[in-house]
Amino acid sequence: MAKFLTRERFGRPQVLAGFLLLAFLAQCGWLLARGTHPSEIDSSQLFRVIEGLQQWSRESVAGTPSVERLEAGTPTPPEIDHNDGYDPHHSPLWYLLASLPLLGWTGTAEAGSFHYWGWLARVPYLIFGVLLGASLWYVARRLYGNAGGYIALGLYCFSPVVLRSSTLYSTQPEMGAAWGAFGAIFTAIAVAHTLYAPREVVVWNWRRILLLGVSLALAIGCQFSLIILIPVALGFMLYLAPARRQAAVAIWAAACGVAFLLLWASYLFRPGLFWQGMRHASFFGITWQAFRMPATYVRILSQIGQCGPALLAAIPATLIAYFAWRRPRYFGNTAPLMIAALFLLFSLATPTYPGFGFQLMAVPFLFVFVAGIAADLLETPQHELVKACVWGLLLANALWNLAELSRVGRP
Repeated sequence: MAKFLTRERFGRPQVLAGFLLLAFLAQCGWLLARGTHPSEIDSSQLFRVIEGLQQWSRESVAGTPSVERLEAGTPTPPEIDHNDGYDPHHSPLWYLLASLPLLGWTGTAEAGSFHYWGWLARVPYLIFGVLLGASLWYVARRLYGNAGGYIALGLYCFSPVVLRSSTLYSTQPEMGAAWGAFGAIFTAIAVAHTLYAPREVVVWNWRRILLLGVSLALAIGCQFSLIILIPVALGFMLYLAPARRQAAVAIWAAACGVAFLLLWASYLFRPGLFWQGMRHASFFGITWQAFRMPATYVRILSQIGQCGPALLAAIPATLIAYFAWRRPRYFGNTAPLMIAALFLLFSLATPTYPGFGFQLMAVPFLFVFVAGIAADLLETPQHELVKACVWGLLLANALWNLAELSRVGRP
């Protein structure tokens, strides 16, 4: 225990990051108390929870055709009704996570008792929000030092989109997919960096293989369209380890095998049902006409502004620095920029669902990119000016967000 509780693991940076995450939790609590109305039934949330609870009791498999669904009389979303009773966007894992906090619920799952467990059903996404914030800080700090970690986490903890998604405030539950996508990309990068170690590569990386597999399963299970992470992860691993590509492919294949087993387990290891679920899944619901619609680009800009007004100023400034200055054009900055651009591109191509999910998943990568460029600028002779700008931007963003939160729930 003494070896684990070292100053390197639990020092001043970790304490400050912990306070920022506590501030994030306080804002989520305020939003839950003032902005949500658990007594008002949300049919989509009720459907998710009932489907998940029925699978936990092994009555049926969530998101697939079942007699229990008809007998319960729960309103079914139209996209499932029009897809032979299969959810085109989510695996049963999505429903199991939604209903997990209610496994010990002794009451009923009827609309009349919704006000007793409406907040409890939001707990998984609040936990995912905290875990994504902690992962974001860890990655940014490893890449850019303490300054980069604080900047990324400061932007994250006061982001309106992240707060709404973590509390299901007028949003779909996408935080699990966002955490899985973030973990999958940076775990793949971390695995690739260990391939030059003088050890038995595949065996030594079993923890990271397991983590990569779990991340892929969580992301794809919560949003089928995130299957794009599989080739992206392989591409990063092959690029970073050109001399160990066979080992990279072996680790990637093992992680994909873990993800496949977890997704199959969510279908209770029923091969026929799993095959039908995949056959009815919508992996790429791209609308090419969206690229010719100006309103689509206006929507993306508006959504970026909702991630935090600081991004409207920070993204143009950091992009100018990235393209005009040679120093920040290294892999640690380029990778998050590429992933954020990829997710925003898919958000443009899917103006309905799952467009918002892609936009949310781009947010932590944008925060990492901004933090990386800011950390590079802080090492220049103009660091005092840069520090003042960064502090001003972070404080203005936090104050604006707190002011908006204070208005929540007012008549």
